[in-house]
Amino acid sequence: MSVSTHGIRVHRGPHAWRLAVELLSSMRFAIALLTVICIASIIGTVLKQHEPIGNYVNQFGPFWAQVFLKAQLDSIYSAWWFLLILLFLVISTSLCIARNAPHIVRELRTVKEDIRAASLRAFGHRAQADLLGETPEAAAQRIGGMLAGGGWKVKLQRRETDGADGGWMVAARAGGAHKLGYLAAHGAVVLVCVGGLLDGDLIVRAQTWLNGKSVYSGGGLISEVAPEHRLSSSNPTFRGNILVPEGQRASVAILNQSDGVLLQELPFSIELKKFIVDYYSTGMPKLFASEVVLHDLATGEQVPARIEVNHPASYKGVEIYQSSFDDGGSSVKLKAVPINAAAKPFEVEGTIGTTKQLTNGNEQLTLELTALRVINVENMGSPTGGSAVDVRKVDLASSVESKLGAANKSANPLELRNVGPSIGYKLRDASGQAREFQNYMLPVDTGDGLPVFLLGMRDAPNEAFRYLRIPADDSGSMDGFVRLRAALDDPALRQAAVDRYIARSTDEKRPELAAQLRASTMRALALFAGSERARQDAKARGGWQAIAEFMEANVPEAERERAGGVLVRILNDVLFDLLNLSRERAGLAAMPADEKTQAYLTQSVLALSDAYFYAAPVAMMLQDFKQVQASVFQVARAPGKGIVYLGCLLLIIGIFAMLYVRERRLWVWLAPAVGPQAGSSATMALSVNRKTLDNDREFEQLKQRLLGIRKETAS
Repeated sequence: MSVSTHGIRVHRGPHAWRLAVELLSSMRFAIALLTVICIASIIGTVLKQHEPIGNYVNQFGPFWAQVFLKAQLDSIYSAWWFLLILLFLVISTSLCIARNAPHIVRELRTVKEDIRAASLRAFGHRAQADLLGETPEAAAQRIGGMLAGGGWKVKLQRRETDGADGGWMVAARAGGAHKLGYLAAHGAVVLVCVGGLLDGDLIVRAQTWLNGKSVYSGGGLISEVAPEHRLSSSNPTFRGNILVPEGQRASVAILNQSDGVLLQELPFSIELKKFIVDYYSTGMPKLFASEVVLHDLATGEQVPARIEVNHPASYKGVEIYQSSFDDGGSSVKLKAVPINAAAKPFEVEGTIGTTKQLTNGNEQLTLELTALRVINVENMGSPTGGSAVDVRKVDLASSVESKLGAANKSANPLELRNVGPSIGYKLRDASGQAREFQNYMLPVDTGDGLPVFLLGMRDAPNEAFRYLRIPADDSGSMDGFVRLRAALDDPALRQAAVDRYIARSTDEKRPELAAQLRASTMRALALFAGSERARQDAKARGGWQAIAEFMEANVPEAERERAGGVLVRILNDVLFDLLNLSRERAGLAAMPADEKTQAYLTQSVLALSDAYFYAAPVAMMLQDFKQVQASVFQVARAPGKGIVYLGCLLLIIGIFAMLYVRERRLWVWLAPAVGPQAGSSATMALSVNRKTLDNDREFEQLKQRLLGIRKETAS
């Protein structure tokens, strides 16, 4: 019996109804639905789910972002069309099972002993032999007993013949589990889909449709949200997140919806006693754990528990998973470091998650404190593996070996290092546009021996941070750079630095040369400081970009390379004098003209030039903090979990049964021998559901055991 792919054919009712029933119950329709679900699941895996709409706009543009939202691709697994496809798949697969199950059961009960003896000669696996001295009945009993002992289901049938003695048909069947595999596999699909519907958003959405609940899209405190946005603690299925700071309790989970959130009341509250993070020697985290106490809201019972990743806690039918961790309201103290000369330093204290109002001249800015990261593990390894490249070296063996071996081997070894705390914040202007910043508290050695402060900035969440690298001075702070930046903006100090440079670099006997050099140096330093422009339509406000625009406008192309080298050398020398003037004003000793000072000055000049592209007047540097951690738990009540597990077990059994169990049917027709010798004439045939070499071997063994036929004498 082959499983039919067409649907149930109804012979009564309207034509459209008969076609709909036939289509819905057909295997091809179920396969089409399963294909659509697989494609939707791929999209849901590739496209991040439940992200803010701004993230989709930044990544795909406003048009495609709206398309995704209209099609609910941002929340595929709770979309109405996805749940509808699951429902139709359950109905279609159930009808397929109902249509084919009676035929399969009938096939399992019969061994087809009524087959015509003449038709056995048409089988691919067939054999004939004479059994001397053995009557058909005796041969049938012997062969039937041997097959039954080998696990076959056997039935003997006596048939009348033209002779004095009748013939006997031995019919046997083995591998009936192959047909059961079909039922198990298709039943598994039904169970998994039913479990998915129970554990999905279908019941939650039904409460918004039928029970007067609505999605909440506003802000404010959880305690102030109205009851129509809250789900009862007796809700049979849900999956949401709950954030619990250290030392506090929470009993309301957040269920994210495509257009807002729903609040899920829990029958207990979770108190976070301690959040534990354990690290490897490299600084990478290896353990997240939460020591909690579960407080029963009805009885007051307190149940201590420890929740780790992959080790959830369970209470009152609700599973509690360690999902992630977050800041629980850490207090920070920040110092505003001026990046341009017009800004003034000041201090700000606040709590992560809160906002502060700042003033940038006439512009009002909002400071949003978003994240405190106490540990930041970065890869400080060199892209070339820490060694310089010698172009004269040809080492084919090393080159080939670096591409072979284990998959986790890298030609560029990692150098993971904890670079200390960092503060993340946003500056939002009056129009609502925000830029995101991430500044490290401590200077970082990036590999060249000069520690630098890393000030990160990006305009959109989908972009990578761009870092302004400010060198640390001899006291390990940014004060040296701030003094140099202020001195660069002071015309009097710029004049004094140029005077020192001219006195050191020119001959007193040639005043005309000194005057010419002074004018060129003052012009170059003013361009670099941004107090002058190369031309009225110049884009650069200062730095090396302003010098480049000046040269493009005033120096012939053939002479730019030479003139550029001269200007760079002059500016570096003048800025060295300006650096020492800024130190003298602060009562510090002048820096010597050595290699260490030159490295500091080079990085300072680069930072001065890059500071014109920094989109904020100040950088908020972390001075002190008091960390308060919070655990993010995923709480779920999943009544369909056991159904899904049962479906997965049935699916495994069904697939193995269909792939590895061979259904075989064997017939042996025993008739009285014709001729002077007494005995029986045997005709044997084997039918299999698919051709394999195992079937050939088994048939040869059966011929030898049952009929005594050797391979070389087989007909």
